[in-house]
Amino acid sequence: MTTLRINNKDYPLELKDHETLIEVLRDRLGLTGTKTACTEAECGACTVIINGKAVLACITLASDVAGEEITTIEGLAEGEKLHPIQQAFLDKGAVQCGFCIPGMAMSTKALLDKNPKPSREEIEYALDGNICRCSGYLKIFDAVEEAAQRLTHKQK
Repeated sequence: MTTLRINNKDYPLELKDHETLIEVLRDRLGLTGTKTACTEAECGACTVIINGKAVLACITLASDVAGEEITTIEGLAEGEKLHPIQQAFLDKGAVQCGFCIPGMAMSTKALLDKNPKPSREEIEYALDGNICRCSGYLKIFDAVEEAAQRLTHKQK
């Protein structure tokens, strides 16, 4: 028996050796906010945060992250209240089809936790591994800047 700590909740599980984190999240735990797309670490749709770092769940073995602190997109909001990152993405019109947004939001969270006032260049670099097929990225980058401002004001 292995325990995965996801969104501040412990999940005791019997894991298969080859089972990826994305498979466990979506198929076994019903946490479908994290998206499966390429399954080859190319698109960033499956990005989660493990111990403060953005990680691709499609290439991470679930057994390798036992005992680690895992956060998915479901762990950002507080009940019905969206996290400032999620709200900024909506307010700035950065959500098109929405498929890539959970991964974008998680990469944004990892960035802003380390660097609360990133430059546009730092934002672009942090989101470089996240592919969006619907937008030109400008609204996404604007949303990250807005989220940074909101989080900075919230902390004061």
